[in-house]
Amino acid sequence: MTKHLRVAIIGAGPAGIYAGNILKNQHPDVAIDLFDSLPAPYGLIRYGVAPDHPRIKGIVNSLHEMLGEGSIRFFGNVTFGRDLTLDDIHEHYHAVIFATGAIKDAPLAIPGVDLDGSYGAADFVSWYDGHPDYPLTWPLEAAQVAVLGNGNVALDVARVLAKHAEDMLTTDIPANVYDGLKASPVTDVHVFGRRGPAQIKFTPIELRELGEIRDVDIVLYDEDFPEGWFNEDAEGVTNQHRVMARIIEGWRTEQAERREAGEPGASRRLHLHFFSSPVEVLGADGKVSGMRFERTALNDDGASVHGTGEFVEYPLQAVYRAIGYFGSELPDVPFDAMRGVVRNEGGRVVDESGAQQSGLYATGWIKRGPVGLIGHTKSDASETIENLLADADSLADPASGNTEALLLELAERGVEFTTWAGWLQLDAHERALGAAYDAGVARERVKVVSREEQVRISRA
Repeated sequence: MTKHLRVAIIGAGPAGIYAGNILKNQHPDVAIDLFDSLPAPYGLIRYGVAPDHPRIKGIVNSLHEMLGEGSIRFFGNVTFGRDLTLDDIHEHYHAVIFATGAIKDAPLAIPGVDLDGSYGAADFVSWYDGHPDYPLTWPLEAAQVAVLGNGNVALDVARVLAKHAEDMLTTDIPANVYDGLKASPVTDVHVFGRRGPAQIKFTPIELRELGEIRDVDIVLYDEDFPEGWFNEDAEGVTNQHRVMARIIEGWRTEQAERREAGEPGASRRLHLHFFSSPVEVLGADGKVSGMRFERTALNDDGASVHGTGEFVEYPLQAVYRAIGYFGSELPDVPFDAMRGVVRNEGGRVVDESGAQQSGLYATGWIKRGPVGLIGHTKSDASETIENLLADADSLADPASGNTEALLLELAERGVEFTTWAGWLQLDAHERALGAAYDAGVARERVKVVSREEQVRISRA
């Protein structure tokens, strides 16, 4: 198959960039345009990974190489459905791949969830990562905070809340985020999970990092650790599980030794609670004042849990829900509202009856749901590209002879789109801000938060 293809990709995060890179490697006779609603590329890596995770952010280097090679054109500050429509796609491209991810919080249907002081973790992550569509300030007014969830996002949120602001200065956090965290009165962060410590969904690196936070004690509770709580020979137990069990047991030993020695505690504490199912967010005068949990116990399958009828309440002033992400519907694209994904089979977009929608494809979290790590998007993209190329000969040729006409149309509509060259300018500007930062620490960059300023610098 030697047909020349023009393909648009909506979403410039890892899923979209991996898809473009795989496509151009497997079918060199292709023109790929990568669109994103944000002025800067990298999506989840720039706006969804905690700033004190340079190892994960290192993925940016490989993504940078893929876009910098020149075969994939980047256009930022272009919103699908508003600036760029599906009709535009059909007119100018053979196919489109949707890689918009999942950026909303999954709902939690319990009483009090809408009280002032109850927040979605996705919103908080966007704030501390300097997302341009979120307010510059965040109401960090609580001394006692709950984080609901036992995944890596829950640990990220808990760690950022508990950490002293000055220990974040070596990262790329924006100035407004540093100022907000510095003024936080937090003393205790409580992380709650429905299941037991042997069923946690963290990774060993994430878990280990908790114990390395300066001036923060890890607090564990004996009632969450029944005799024989971890069976390393049980079915499904991996080396990762064994490592995490050793980390937790090490913390329990250290905690007991500190108590016995009467050592003074740290100024902040990070509590890990297990077998706790959220029942109600308690409030007073419209604000969060506490939370009620039902104690759970493992079922015979050793994985799921059931309620025990025992209830526990904790005084709290804020609650962060980190129970998962959920995808957003795209205009004129078949969507499964129950799962929060674009309807698809193997990346081919289909309608409710299962009929394939010609030229429409999906990859990443908007394809399979918000599960798996960043690396999983590579295999995900491979499947989508394989099916797109299998369909190539049947794809309708676009009415327009080239895509330059589309760029003129965007400009005529008043869309101030950014480019790869513009990103390089913004990247250099942020790095210069980091180099000039005068606080006795080395900073790689300081993020520019304002969308208007990002666009202005990128289009200078």
